[in-house]
Amino acid sequence: MRAKLPGLIAGLTVVTSVASGCAAGGGAREDALWRGYRAPRRARATQSDGAQLFAKDKHLDRGAVVASVLARNPSVDAAREALRAALAEIPQASALDDPMVGYEVAPLSITGDAPFGHVVSVRQKLPFPGKRRRAGEVALAMAEVEAAEVGVVQLELAHMASELYDDYFVAARALEINAHHKGLLEQIKKSAEAQYITGRAAQQDLIQAEVELAQLERERITIDAERDQIIARLNGLLHRAPSSALPPPPADLVVASAPTGTSAELQDLALRRRPQREAASARIRAARAKIAVAERAYYPDFELMGSYNSMWDMTAHRWMVGVMIDVPIQRGKRHAAVNQAEAEIAGAQFQDSRLVDDIRVEVDRALRRVAEAQALVDVYVNKLLPASRARVDSARAGFTAAQSSFLAVVEAQKTLREIELSLAMTRAELSRRRAALARVVGFVPGLPERGTP
Repeated sequence: MRAKLPGLIAGLTVVTSVASGCAAGGGAREDALWRGYRAPRRARATQSDGAQLFAKDKHLDRGAVVASVLARNPSVDAAREALRAALAEIPQASALDDPMVGYEVAPLSITGDAPFGHVVSVRQKLPFPGKRRRAGEVALAMAEVEAAEVGVVQLELAHMASELYDDYFVAARALEINAHHKGLLEQIKKSAEAQYITGRAAQQDLIQAEVELAQLERERITIDAERDQIIARLNGLLHRAPSSALPPPPADLVVASAPTGTSAELQDLALRRRPQREAASARIRAARAKIAVAERAYYPDFELMGSYNSMWDMTAHRWMVGVMIDVPIQRGKRHAAVNQAEAEIAGAQFQDSRLVDDIRVEVDRALRRVAEAQALVDVYVNKLLPASRARVDSARAGFTAAQSSFLAVVEAQKTLREIELSLAMTRAELSRRRAALARVVGFVPGLPERGTP
């Protein structure tokens, strides 16, 4: 018996192994998901330490910020780990149940005169062919959903980083404008003092100059605080300490890149590129696989068994092999499972249809907003800014010649400052809207046009 029992277990193990091989793995699709999970980890390993990030850069570059956020932000890692967890579900869903080994003894044979009696049994449950493969298909499709969610997280983080970069530029530009106009106002004040000595200006003009200088100082303090908050938020996205140093932005803003084309062309491109569509398609595949699983439940599962019973007199009767089979007579619950799966696939298809509509609207709206922002920039550059500068020059010349009041000079200077600041903000808004267009089409905001999540 001792020689034959290992053979019984080994034989059942062979059957189990063969049955395990019958379950089709994820193949190329699963391999692609694992490659997608591992590749960013290798890329992240090459990233410099947070304290040294941008240390050698003269100016902060938008693309470098976005790329660093995608490499360092924990939200991306969390999304990738969710993908890994979903991938780990695939072999679990398609695996066989563990075999059951039993041992029984006849207790009265232990101390009595009767020969020692015992029973050794081994059982293995085998689902109907195809069930495990279809369960694996469900798990694989849900892993593809998680893979698409990684892309969604990357697009959102890149968009946030690009917008903060524009905010950082506006804050720096506002400080430059503030300092420039403070210098101009101090020059105007000196001119007013000279005019006052000669009796061609009033003391009220000097007081007004002091008030305007104090207002500029108040604005500088506010802008400084806003800039520090923006730096802290950028560092938060970069997974660094909030007070970590950042190089200044460039003097001239390079607006974020955006795909070009008509609204219809960009809508079609977005429907192919958006990770949300990939997730929706994967959910539909999962729902279809669930239907196949529910339909397969109508077929019976099997259980193989082998046993040795020492209490049979005839040796030939001591060894037993057999098979048990489920009798799937409870049809109601199986009909309900199929109905549920059909409802899920219909719901997934309707959600995808709604997503298509939402994407088309988002793309069209984003494209129109870009055109609007570009038109506003053109108005500032071609009309408002030249006119405001000419007004300042005219007011200063008139004050020097005692033909206009000091208040007119101050108002003209203030208007010019507001327009210069508005131009910087409008350019930044154009950049934000171009980044938003890139995101809704499926490109990574802040990276070259062909950048992908």
